This record gives sequence, structure tokens and C-alpha cells, in this order.
Amino acid sequence: MSINEWVNLPLSANIIHYVIIPLFIFVARIVDVSIGTIRIIMISRGNRFTASVMGFFEIIIWLGAIAQIFQNLNNVVCYIAYGGGFAMGNYIGISIENRLALGVQAVQIITADNLKTLSMVLREEGFGVTNLKANGQKGELDFIHIITPRRRTRQVLQIVNQFDPKAFVSVTDIRSAHAGYFGVKTRTSWWPRGIVKKK
Repeated sequence: MSINEWVNLPLSANIIHYVIIPLFIFVARIVDVSIGTIRIIMISRGNRFTASVMGFFEIIIWLGAIAQIFQNLNNVVCYIAYGGGFAMGNYIGISIENRLALGVQAVQIITADNLKTLSMVLREEGFGVTNLKANGQKGELDFIHIITPRRRTRQVLQIVNQFDPKAFVSVTDIRSAHAGYFGVKTRTSWWPRGIVKKK
């Protein structure tokens, strides 16, 4: 569309062409990419039904957005809205998934001399703790293994950082886990953490 043609368009037509339609494309892309991001995570965790339902709505919304692109091929603003919506959709999708904190994770903690304190505090907070002995480059080490709902992983890390900042910690996503003790949230501990001495 030339500048003269754009100037001669009624104001309402300009608003629809350069504001309303690009805004629709932008929002539609945010929604469909956000759904797609969560859908991929659902697939990786084996949630087939949920992933299938989300995929249905994702493609319907995407078709609405791409249809507007093909109907407005001479509108550069639509292209910018399409790309911007895609970028924002990835950001929002990951943010939503992090907020939901779906699934379970394995937390491995390697400590040199603070096993008893860490194990006691973690168990008091309701986590299932497995203790093992390990041999490292600097000799014998203590190995703590925990499987916990992902939403509680941050709590584990905070406890480790408080009582043994030098401990080596690794976190791994688990697709599925059966049996065992995954930990539950217990009542607030009767003892303040500050009185537990760090070794």
C-alpha cells in the first residue's frame, strides 16, 4: 500500500488495518506459543492426553493468526506483531510452566562433613532422604539423594545453602517415579533453624 493510499483510507480503516489486526495476531501468537511451550513439556513428561488437548487449541489459534497474515501480506506491522507474539509467547510459556512447577525432580547433595545436620533438617521439613557413602577425589564423602515434587526443589536448595554452602548439589528432572517416599509438607518445625549449629 502506497503512502497516498494509506492517507486516503478512512480513519477507522487505518485503525483496523494497522492496530486491531496486528494486535489480534500478536495476542494469538502469545497464546498459541505459550500453549505450545507447555505442550512440549507435557510430552516430555508423558502426559499424552493433556498434550493432545493443548495441541488442538494451539493449532486452531495459530490458524487464526496465520490467516490474518495471508490476508494482509502488504502490512508490515502484521509481520512485526507475528514475530513479537512468538518471542513473547516463548517467554510467557516458560514462565507459566515454572510457576506451575509440574513433575518431580531428583536432588543429589554431596557433603564432606555436614550429613547429620542436613539429613535432620530435610527430614524435619518432610523430605524423603536417602544417605549413601561415596568416594571422591578428596576421600570419603556423604551422598544425600532426594526425590521431591518440583515445586519444593527450591526449598531443598535453600536448606542446603543455609546449612552447608560448600555442598555440591545437582538437580535432575524425572519423567516418572514409582513407589518410594516423595515427601510431604509437614507442620512447622518446633525448633528454630538458627539453633542448629553448622559444622
